[in-house]
Amino acid sequence: MQDTATSLIELGAVFFGLGILGRLAWKVGISPIPLYLVGGIAFGDGGLVPLHGIEAFTHLASEIGVVLLLLLLGLEYSAGELVTGLKRSWSAGLVDLVLNAAPGALVALLLGWGPMGALTMAGVTYISSSGIVAKVLGDLGRLGNRETPVVLSILVFEDLAMALYLPILTAVLGGVSLLGGLTAVGISLIVISVVLVVALKFGRYVSALVDSPDPEVFLLRLLGAALLVAGIASQLQVSAAVGSFLLGIAISGSTAQNATRMLEPLRDLFAAVFFVVFGLNTDPSEIPPVLGFALLLALVIRTKLHAFVALLVVSVVVGVGSGISPADVPALLEEGMGDTMGEIAIIVALGAMLGRLMQETGAAEVLSERLLAAFGQRRAPLAAGITALLFGIPVFFDVGFIIMLPLIYSVAQRSDRSVISIALPAVGGLAIMHAVLPPHPGPVAAAGL
Repeated sequence: MQDTATSLIELGAVFFGLGILGRLAWKVGISPIPLYLVGGIAFGDGGLVPLHGIEAFTHLASEIGVVLLLLLLGLEYSAGELVTGLKRSWSAGLVDLVLNAAPGALVALLLGWGPMGALTMAGVTYISSSGIVAKVLGDLGRLGNRETPVVLSILVFEDLAMALYLPILTAVLGGVSLLGGLTAVGISLIVISVVLVVALKFGRYVSALVDSPDPEVFLLRLLGAALLVAGIASQLQVSAAVGSFLLGIAISGSTAQNATRMLEPLRDLFAAVFFVVFGLNTDPSEIPPVLGFALLLALVIRTKLHAFVALLVVSVVVGVGSGISPADVPALLEEGMGDTMGEIAIIVALGAMLGRLMQETGAAEVLSERLLAAFGQRRAPLAAGITALLFGIPVFFDVGFIIMLPLIYSVAQRSDRSVISIALPAVGGLAIMHAVLPPHPGPVAAAGL
C-alpha cells in the first residue's frame, strides 16, 4: 500500500512538472522536448530529486508513446501516398544509408573494433529515432509541408532497412549459423510484405474493424489494435514503430479523422514520458565530458560561427572548465595540434580570417586610399614597405604577411602597378622587423648566444 502511494505521488509530480515545462516551452516558442529531457535528468539517478519505483511504468509508457506517435503520423497519409513516396525517394534513402552508416563503420575500423564493431556502429549512426522525428514534425507544425512526405519516406526506408539489419546483427553477435540468419531475415521480409499488402489492399476492412459509433469502444479497439500490431511486429524482429505506422496508413477516411482527434491527448501524454525516460536513464555526472561537443555544434549550426573559431572557443572553454589554468591553455592547444604545426595552423588561420575581414569590411580600401594620398601614386612601393615595417612591430612575419595581402592587392590595383612590385617592399619591411626587433624569434635567439 505504501509503495503504491509513493508511486502515485512520484508519477503525479512527474506529470505536473512536465505540464509546467510544456507551458514554459510554448511561452518561449520552442519544442518542449529539450525541457522534457532536462526534467528526466532532474528526476533520474544522480539528479536533484531521484525517483524510484516507477521505472517499469515509465519504460512501458515510453514504448506506448512511440507507438502512438507513429500511429498518428501514419493516420496523416494514405497507403497510396506511402507507396508513391517510397518509389520517388528510394534513391534518397540509399544516399541517407551511405552518408550515415559509413562514418560509424569507418570510426569503428579506425578504433580497431574490427568488422563486427563496424557493423554495429554503422547501424548506430544510421538509424534515426522515429519517435523524435514524429514529435518534432508535429511540434513545429510541419506535417503539412511539401518536404514532409519525403522525410517520412526516408524514415520508413530506415525502419524497413533496420527490419533486415537487426536480424543480421543479432545472428552475427550471437554466433548463429548462416541458415539461422537467413531464416530471421526471411521472417522479417514476410512480415513486412504482409503488413504492406494489408495496408494497401485491405485498408477499408481495417478501418471497419476498429471503427465504432461509441467513443469508448472505438478508443479501446484502436488502442488495442495499435499495441497488438506493434507487439507482434517487435516479436518478429520488425520495428514496432513500422507496425504502428503502417496500421495508421491502413486506417483511412472518417475513421482516421476520428482516431486522430481521440488519440492526440494520449499521444502527447505518453510521448512526454518517452522523452523523460531518456533523461531518467542519463547519469548527470556523464554529461560534462560531452558538453564541449554540444557547444561546438551549437556554435556552428545555430550561430553560424566558423568551424575553426568554434573549435578554438570550445577548446578554451572545456580546458578552463576542466580545471586547467587559463595561462596553460594556449600551450596545450599548440601541443594538441602538433607542436610546430599547431602554432602555425592557429596563427595562419586567424591571420587569414583577419585579412579577409579587412577585405570584406572595406578596411583595406580605406588604408590603400590613405597611403596613396600620403605618398602619391609614384611612391606606392615605398608606402607599402613603410606600412609593413610598422605593421611588423607587434606581429610575426607570417601573420603580418597574411593580413597585409588584401592591402597589397588593393594598393596594386589602385596604383595600376603589378602585385609583385608592391608585395616585395612589403615583404622586405616585414622581414626587417622580423630579423632585428625583439620579441621576434631571430633577435631573441641571437640574444641568447
